[in-house]
Amino acid sequence: MTERTTLAPVIRRAGEGEKRWFFGGGVFTWKLSSVNEDIGLWEVDMVEGKWTPIHTHPVSESLWVLDGHILYRINDDEHELGAGDFVMVPAGVPHAFIVKSATAKVLGIQPTCECEPFYRGASEPFEGSACVVDFARIALSAEQNGGITIVGPPPF
Repeated sequence: MTERTTLAPVIRRAGEGEKRWFFGGGVFTWKLSSVNEDIGLWEVDMVEGKWTPIHTHPVSESLWVLDGHILYRINDDEHELGAGDFVMVPAGVPHAFIVKSATAKVLGIQPTCECEPFYRGASEPFEGSACVVDFARIALSAEQNGGITIVGPPPF
């Protein structure tokens, strides 16, 4: 029988958490990671025009829009999302998004930390970062760490 370690409660105040610059654009603030639990939870601050290529993950991914407006594409359907809106995309389903407002903030949620090596490989500590968008680093992390499969260019 496998023993499960009892984890300590986690409280993160506004603005708290590990901050990392994601090379796809945006500042990730990790609220939960493999250090705390087997749930990936991060807040992402982005600016207008930030986009993703069409991609899939091996686990489901949810976004809860906290502020701003995002155009979200799932398969061939586009959805306008604003503050308070929520989307869940099952594992393996192609999706992409673009930020349509001056700024946007989302809460990203994944039910496991399986994709965390990708995000860590595709980011760097925010403090001292030049905050450069570098999709070659995204592709390299995907190749080396898994967690995402890029299946096409941005559809926007």
